[in-house]
Amino acid sequence: MALQRLSGWGRTAWTVADLFHTNDVHEMQGIIDGSGPRGVIARGLGRSYGAAAQNAGGNVIEITAEGDPNGIDAFLDSATGELDVASSVSLDSILRMSVPRGWFVPVTPGTRFVTVGGAIASDVHGKNHHFDGSFGQHVFSITLMLASGEIVEMTPQSHPEWFWATVGGMGLTGIVLRAKVRMLRIESSRVRVETERLVNFDAVCEAMSSDGADNDYRYSVCWIDLLATGSSMGRGVLTRGEHASVADVKDDDVLAYDPRLKVPAPGWVPNGLLNKWSIKAFNEVWYRKAPATRHVSIESIPQFFHPLDGVHQWNRLYGKQGFIQYQFIVPLDRIDVLRAVIETFSSAGVASFLAVLKRMGAQNLAPMSFPTEGWTLTLDMAAGIKGLPELLAKVMPLRAKHRGAMPGQIRTLSNYLTAERDQLPRSQAPDRRCPVVGRGDRAFDALADDQAHVPRRRGSDAVWEGRPLDDRRARRRRALGCFAQNVVV
Repeated sequence: MALQRLSGWGRTAWTVADLFHTNDVHEMQGIIDGSGPRGVIARGLGRSYGAAAQNAGGNVIEITAEGDPNGIDAFLDSATGELDVASSVSLDSILRMSVPRGWFVPVTPGTRFVTVGGAIASDVHGKNHHFDGSFGQHVFSITLMLASGEIVEMTPQSHPEWFWATVGGMGLTGIVLRAKVRMLRIESSRVRVETERLVNFDAVCEAMSSDGADNDYRYSVCWIDLLATGSSMGRGVLTRGEHASVADVKDDDVLAYDPRLKVPAPGWVPNGLLNKWSIKAFNEVWYRKAPATRHVSIESIPQFFHPLDGVHQWNRLYGKQGFIQYQFIVPLDRIDVLRAVIETFSSAGVASFLAVLKRMGAQNLAPMSFPTEGWTLTLDMAAGIKGLPELLAKVMPLRAKHRGAMPGQIRTLSNYLTAERDQLPRSQAPDRRCPVVGRGDRAFDALADDQAHVPRRRGSDAVWEGRPLDDRRARRRRALGCFAQNVVV
């Protein structure tokens, strides 16, 4: 156990918790039994953008097998593609084992450095949601440790409510210990990629909407230049792919899989490096290098699915200020909402290093899962952008304006980029049910109002102080905390 300062991948909402690292079931049970009112939450590789799996003032169990040669607990049936795997195993480890045997993970996010437990808890989606849905739809068994210490194996048939509450449930129903997943058969370790440059938002919509074009491809995503204005507003680069056949690959070993070594990001990056001008230059180069007409190429799995994984700790590129990810979904017939949002950001000159548009398929049975049918726009923006809270506040009415015409219930799923509030000494942490491991019936309700405790540093040690933040900084954090969320409108 060690008192440790934790954040999400966005490096914005820092908290302190007692951190345990174990994959041992009995140790986990002991930690749960010995926890106070803040309880316990499981944590994987820390790739959630916001403050998920932090549990300020409570206990966090880090469940990962990385760096442990004996910890890759995964069994793949090469005949059926059924994978029986410990929650601590990462997608990276699975791919290294499965791709040479002709199997691929059914769904992968933009990074392979997530654990199976984290993929289930977040119900991650990728470039193929319109085709294959989210990760949880390919899981057919979950072994879960409840708050009582009881271990239950559940399936969609045996425990449908618990199963689907766990998928996308952010770890609130218990600690995922194992899972069984149906893998995807592949002929090679390459991807056949079609790339084309699209001159504006109208061209993007036509390419992705006409004649069900996306339905012809398993993977589809469009990069959007958020800084383009005028007749070029919303221009993009559309990439669509399929797993390559043996005939597409010229190499002798068609299933060879060896991800490139990661280039480390600098340990210190000044705030503002990714600014309007540097991103504008990058956008211009990225757009111009894309072919003007549809072009077919053969790419490796890391190149197509996980390009950012080639830079170790790429989140450092945003500087100490960190970044937020803003993502929302609108129904397929409300492209006008997308246009209005893009016009707002474009006219304001907001620099988003990553802005991608995808088409999502039907929603699954998980009530807490984010994806639902529609268009999703995802923006990564430096948290220190001047006027960002005011701009995001401007976007809110754009969504609200169209709510009445949109089908279904309006739902939100926070990324938990919480505001830094007045810090309390640890002894004064609120006596409230913890948003974890199902601590009573209030677990889901407690998640929304989780109290953030932020450490100060003296030398190398994180310490607790009862000193509030500077008012201006606190207001900014609160404002950003309101908008750093995945939103379903």
